[in-house]
Amino acid sequence: MSRPVALITGPTSGLGAGFARRYATDGHDLVLVARDAARLERLAAELHDEAGAEVEVIISDLAEAADRAKVADRLAAGVQVLVNNAGFGTSGEFWTADYKLLQSQLDVNVTAVMQLTHAALPAMLDARRGTVINVASVAGLLPGRGSTYSASKAWVIAFSEGLANGLGGTGVGVYALCPGFVHTEFHQRAGIEMSGTPSILWLEVDDVVRETMAHIGKDTGHNRVVIVPGLQYKVLTTAGRLVPRRLVRAMTKVVGRGRNRT
Repeated sequence: MSRPVALITGPTSGLGAGFARRYATDGHDLVLVARDAARLERLAAELHDEAGAEVEVIISDLAEAADRAKVADRLAAGVQVLVNNAGFGTSGEFWTADYKLLQSQLDVNVTAVMQLTHAALPAMLDARRGTVINVASVAGLLPGRGSTYSASKAWVIAFSEGLANGLGGTGVGVYALCPGFVHTEFHQRAGIEMSGTPSILWLEVDDVVRETMAHIGKDTGHNRVVIVPGLQYKVLTTAGRLVPRRLVRAMTKVVGRGRNRT
């Protein structure tokens, strides 16, 4: 029998790499999508050697329409798992940030998620099985210091929840993964200063992936759409639903320390 296939965007580091390793270990072949050809090829060779996975690489910048279409074409051919992990934040203030960079952020964080999910679902529905994991953020559940990043992740959460409502009983599950701060390259790449952030707020990649997969494994009815890893973030997001929004904004401003991000 052929092995199931998982397509993962942004797999060269952080959560994307964590999901790639986990799915390879669990017996999936992989399609890996990123801009960095050298890192993609190294990861593909590593996963083939360590887990026996067949790995296809697609060099693609998801901020570009032509590259998104290339990945969408591959998804239309059929995969069992789609992990929409690619995304980025930016530093600086919204009103002084380069608008083209902000548009690229929106294209990667939102447009790519919509387009790739739209491409993947028909084959999953025909097969009556499939999983879509959309990597969002706690920033999409709580009003964060940054406006555009938080807004993009709030869209991903609302999109995933609404889509899951329509997919009930189809065998296809859609999930919004909402981690807090994770030890990855994310903040360094964005130029966001994180020194002084309390250690209790940091999560590890392997723990986030493990909790996500456990959640999906238990969710046979595809009803538990939003995944918030870590007890500390479960407490924060639960509190955020119970107290007035102005207090939540004040709390997140203190936690974020007025951090310079869009």
